[in-house]
Amino acid sequence: MKIHHFKTNESGLNRFFGALEAKIMDILWDGAEKSIKDVQQKLEREQEKLVNFNTVMTVMNRLVAKGVLKKRLEGRSFAYSPVLSKEQFIDTQSKELTHELIEEFGPLVVSHMLDALEEADTELMEKLEQKIKQLKKET
Repeated sequence: MKIHHFKTNESGLNRFFGALEAKIMDILWDGAEKSIKDVQQKLEREQEKLVNFNTVMTVMNRLVAKGVLKKRLEGRSFAYSPVLSKEQFIDTQSKELTHELIEEFGPLVVSHMLDALEEADTELMEKLEQKIKQLKKET
């Protein structure tokens, strides 16, 4: 699944999703399958205000259409769950974004990524060194 709109002016999941979509995904990543009603009630508790059932249903079904959620019939309603764990989703999207940036801007992106490492912790730098050594061995 590829998220087509990455928002640089946002943070966290809001870079990939609208505000309500991100809240719904967080709720679904937090546990077992949930119905629209379950998600609506959880949103109401978190926001301390009423949330329209039809709005939640529309957003959840859009997330299914985007390939982020899956649904299965359970009795007379549907149970929804994420296709990927939150960690898998972030890994997949960051990998896709990195490949697109490198494909489009090449060495410039790599240079900026290396510049950003000045702010990185030592553990991340060591992982990068190990990865570069591994890549050199494979070529």
